Order: sequence, then C-alpha cells, then structure tokens
Amino acid sequence: MTDSFDKETRSRIMAAIHSKNTLPEVRTFRALRQKGIYFQRHYRGVSGSPDIAVPSSKKAVFIDGDFWHGFRYPLWKKRLNSSFWREKIEHNRRRDKLCHQRLRRKGWKVLRIWEHQLERDFNKTISRVATFLE
Repeated sequence: MTDSFDKETRSRIMAAIHSKNTLPEVRTFRALRQKGIYFQRHYRGVSGSPDIAVPSSKKAVFIDGDFWHGFRYPLWKKRLNSSFWREKIEHNRRRDKLCHQRLRRKGWKVLRIWEHQLERDFNKTISRVATFLE
C-alpha cells in the first residue's frame, strides 16, 4: 500500500513529532510540579535517559507513546504495511527492555506509563507516578 501523503507532506508530519517534551510528558511534568514533587527531566546520567528521574532515590519513570513503543504490539504488527515500521518498533521495544534491565541491575526502581493511561485517566495515572516517586 502506498502512502496517502506526498513526500513533502509526510516529511513535514514526521518532522513535527518530537522525542522529548511531548504533550503527555509536558502535562505530566506540570502536574507533578504542582504536587510539589521535584525531579529531573530527561536525565542523562543513566541508561535510557528516563523522562522523569529522582537520582537521590534511584527512581525512574518512562512515558511511552503507544505506537512508538509498541503497546500490545503483537496484536497489531501485521497491520503495518512497511517492514521499516516493524523494525523500528521492535528495535524500540528491545531497547526499552534492555534499559529497564540495566537500571534494575544498578538498583533503580523503574515505572513505565503509557500514553493511553494518561489519556484515559490522567489524575489516577499522575497519582500513581507521584506515589512511586515519593
């Protein structure tokens, strides 16, 4: 199946997608700050650069997009038209698993939340993250 957009339009769409400070991340950062929780964003001091980190208590939170990180990937991978996207998502999943293992081996506690959890019940998810970080 061919792309429904021309090359320039597709390029513009893809260029608008950011890996840092996505809307779910920014909303989460803001809500945690309002609760008085201090953390570092995109902490580069450990494997995987967690979206939220509290190095003093060795806690890391990753906020994963459902598509990019393959939420329930085995159920929908056959619908991907391109091997590029299958390889991309599978690589992301392998990297996520490896980073999680590395952090755990170094004594870090890791929480991974999904984009759909924030969309479905934002307050409940923020409370979960806040409890984890405190």
